[in-house]
Amino acid sequence: MPHDGQDMTAATARPVLFDDLLATTAAVVAPVNALRDDAIAALRDLVTVGGRVSAGKIEEHQHATHGVAWLATYAQSLTQMQAWAEKLNDDDQFGEVEQLIHQIAFGEYLAQIRGGIPMSQGEMLRLHDLGLYAGPLNLPEADRLVTHGNSQAARTRLVELMQERRAENTYGRSGLDDELEMIREQFRRFAVDRVEPNAHEWHLKDELIPMEIIEEMAELGVFGLTIPEEYGGFGLSKASMCVVSEELSRGYIGVGSLGTRSEIAAELILCGGTEEQKQSWLPRIASAEILPTAVFTEPNTGSDLGSLRTRAVKDGDIWKITGNKTWITHAARTHVMTLLARTNPATDNYSGLSMFLAEKTPGTDEAPFPDAGITGGEIEVLGYRGMKEYELGFDGFEVKGDNLLGGEEGKGFKQLMETFESARIQTAARAIGVAQAALDTAMTYAIDRKQFGKSLIEFPRVSGKLAMMAAEIMVARQLTYFSAYEKDHGRRCDLEAGMAKLLGARVAWAAADNGLQIHGGNGFALEYVASRLLCDARILNIFEGAAEIQAQVIARRLLG
Repeated sequence: MPHDGQDMTAATARPVLFDDLLATTAAVVAPVNALRDDAIAALRDLVTVGGRVSAGKIEEHQHATHGVAWLATYAQSLTQMQAWAEKLNDDDQFGEVEQLIHQIAFGEYLAQIRGGIPMSQGEMLRLHDLGLYAGPLNLPEADRLVTHGNSQAARTRLVELMQERRAENTYGRSGLDDELEMIREQFRRFAVDRVEPNAHEWHLKDELIPMEIIEEMAELGVFGLTIPEEYGGFGLSKASMCVVSEELSRGYIGVGSLGTRSEIAAELILCGGTEEQKQSWLPRIASAEILPTAVFTEPNTGSDLGSLRTRAVKDGDIWKITGNKTWITHAARTHVMTLLARTNPATDNYSGLSMFLAEKTPGTDEAPFPDAGITGGEIEVLGYRGMKEYELGFDGFEVKGDNLLGGEEGKGFKQLMETFESARIQTAARAIGVAQAALDTAMTYAIDRKQFGKSLIEFPRVSGKLAMMAAEIMVARQLTYFSAYEKDHGRRCDLEAGMAKLLGARVAWAAADNGLQIHGGNGFALEYVASRLLCDARILNIFEGAAEIQAQVIARRLLG
């Protein structure tokens, strides 16, 4: 017999699982977190001036700053993977698929921590960038995982098992309870029956998702999922939102994203609205009687919301909005805009911003913005279609005085910040859905496509790509579920939600890119779904906080 953790011989064609896998991976979790703490301390020394963290120094050492965010994300990811594995083991559900995913994930991420974490193509964090070395990880357990965890034989065996389980919704148990898995199954069926047969045509024709699909989603409770029952919703958990978003986005990211605007609007109103506003707006959002859109970004501000110039001027009982907004998703067909504008012209920062529930008339193809004081033009995009993107211009657009969120001026940015946790958790879940779709599509193609007398999936570099997709999807999934768990239990989770979004977006892009590579030239053809998934995955690293902004926010939180 080969030694524990080594590849089996060709005669058996199976890798040996670590006999003490959970003990081996558990032994490295604390050292990885210790290395993270060392990195934070090293970064603090780099960016502290006069006892305070310096914004100028953070910018000067931006590569190291963002690298620490990635290292911390890896540390949290492995911590949550260990928790997932131990829970499954306690429940007698830690089967061969789950064990292989676990050891592959640990082996790969430990190797990257030691050798270089990819922040993007061509950008790597290496420990020496922080004046550190992998000393805390110079352990026999880490050596075994790096050497044998993500072996070719392990990847090959995992894909063999994945082929046997193709009828299952995911490759590997999620660790969620039966109720959430029932919700997953319900929305998976909806996606398979109503979304997947039509999604590629919607994408190619750049069509709006049909209203009948939105109506069916409303009947399933998508738009009121996490709204409390007293306001017409279902009062379910953020974890349920993750499962629903995953499965709808697995069908088509546009469908999975329809609920995002309702989630943001409902969260804004729940956190910052008056009781009258909650009673008036939330039941109608939950039922999809009204569809909301988020109107925050401006042409020259991007993520710098403190520099917003769109202004709101009080005129009797109304507010008049003037300015320009861009990248407004689903703007034409919606009924209300959660609109951020400057109500105090003497300010040039966050303090002068206020949030409005700005009512509008849904448009048509012929007249997308029929109300006085608002104009708009479509922005043509590579992917993430189905709702369309717009630039909007406001010129004295009127908003009722009662529609100032919370009835107070100057609270807009604070109110928006309170939605970031939920929005980023939901975006991470969408990323998992896109990544899962890429894996589904690539695996089917790799089985069906014959080259040199056999299926593509029999070639090691093809099966290796599929195995890494499965492993990284599970890592991103567990990090996202942990963020949702923290949110559901009333704990601050902006750090964890940011990490889930940061990693999830990279995982989705890698899965879509590798999936297209498996398709070869056919993947580059518009008729193949792989081409759409690549376009859809690309946006995930940009919206809801670009990867660079996300890493910056994570690092600032780590520095305290």
